[in-house]
Amino acid sequence: MLLAGWRLMNRLPEDVVRGLMLAVADVTWMLRGEGVRRLEANLRRARPAAGVRELRRLSRAGMRTYLRYYGEAFTLGKVSTEQLQARVRALGAEPLRAEVMAGRSVVLALGHQGNWDLAGAWATVYLAPVTTVAERLEPPEVFEEFVRLREGVGMTIIPLDAGSEVFRDLVREVRAGGRLVPLLADRDLTARGIEVDLLGERARVAAGPAALAVTTGSMLVPVSIRHERLRGAARRAAGTRWGIVITFHDPVLVPQDRPRAEQVTAATQAWVDVLGTDIAAHPTHWHMLQRVFVEDLDPERYAATQAAAGEAAP
Repeated sequence: MLLAGWRLMNRLPEDVVRGLMLAVADVTWMLRGEGVRRLEANLRRARPAAGVRELRRLSRAGMRTYLRYYGEAFTLGKVSTEQLQARVRALGAEPLRAEVMAGRSVVLALGHQGNWDLAGAWATVYLAPVTTVAERLEPPEVFEEFVRLREGVGMTIIPLDAGSEVFRDLVREVRAGGRLVPLLADRDLTARGIEVDLLGERARVAAGPAALAVTTGSMLVPVSIRHERLRGAARRAAGTRWGIVITFHDPVLVPQDRPRAEQVTAATQAWVDVLGTDIAAHPTHWHMLQRVFVEDLDPERYAATQAAAGEAAP
């Protein structure tokens, strides 16, 4: 059903798809299902002083940006390289460009913000070849469609499979040089995540970006993405009223005088600090409808996760 809907939307004009996604967002928000309630719980960490009405307003805007992402993903294959350039405003990209032109790869740490697929498509064309990891989705046909979409715009995709050697494959890609390796890491999908401070609370995020940077000696750069409304000539060139802003923040300084595990933990906290600041400034562009904060996790399952990772229980 979802796959059929995707293929149908890929044949519709972008304005029609955008309107449909806006309607789906509003209906989903009004139904107030588990995802919307979880989004509000996460937004409460970004705006702790917000009352119920303010959180509802933020969650509605958040659902609209979340569904805007899907609408844009459904039609990304039809976007020309000229439209890509018009839809993306990149800040701070020059240090990365210099690094990849020198034959070195750069590891990017991202949260689920804005439209990361549009950002990856733009980067592949205008910055450097992109390799990233894709979480397995159900049904498999939808996952395969996402992979085809991303590979169709030039990205190299490594599926995140249980028991696979994803990290080894990423190390190989980074050491090949001249690549960007962006990793969505604000939610831990393994038993090897790291507990950090995010928005004033403990949260569990992926160790991947920091571990990859420490292992390969590559530059680690936090990245934030948000939508922005386009007007005038920019809107006409983009063929849409919405674009994105990609901010490449200052590289994370990895401490060299500590054991490897401490390096990874320190580097992870450093990029999460940047992410948290950006989420607090632009909360409705953070599409987090899952549990990331330790307080929200099931205590028994979390203890089991820690045990599987060889950590001590709190």
